[in-house]
Amino acid sequence: MIKARYALAMEALYVACMVISGVSLVVITMIIPYGVFMRYVLNAAASWPEPLAVLLMIVFSFLGGAAVYRANVHMAVRALLDAVNERWRRLLLRLVDLAMAVTALFMLVWGARLVQATWYQVIAEFPVLSVGLTYAPLPLAGLITLLFIVERVWIGDPPRSSVMYRDAPADLE
Repeated sequence: MIKARYALAMEALYVACMVISGVSLVVITMIIPYGVFMRYVLNAAASWPEPLAVLLMIVFSFLGGAAVYRANVHMAVRALLDAVNERWRRLLLRLVDLAMAVTALFMLVWGARLVQATWYQVIAEFPVLSVGLTYAPLPLAGLITLLFIVERVWIGDPPRSSVMYRDAPADLE
């Protein structure tokens, strides 16, 4: 019962990460050409498109990275895994989970400290936006990745009915 609820919550969190990452990428794709158009066609450069694109790239990278980890489509050394027997393969995969947990904890703890240390600073192009808020995706992604690691270790990989398998290529035959 608890495992099923946790898995359902992780599925919703995964979808949220994917949606936020996708929207960030779409907005980046729209504002960069706008900035180029303003600068080179109208000769009236807008100061906000580039800094906003950088901020959205941070959101895209960290939240998208957490989702990539859950979907198990991150870069991995397949040659090494394929070269060892099943027992060693399981051990290596657990070591990857451990390394990811250490990385996620680092992101969470030091990212939260960075957010706290820079909270009262502002960005020149966005004076109402706290620098600390712009760093918030770092500890947030660390927390989300930790939650996905707990899911993988405690429950296992998401079931084949998960939304993350819906875009798998169809069989040709």
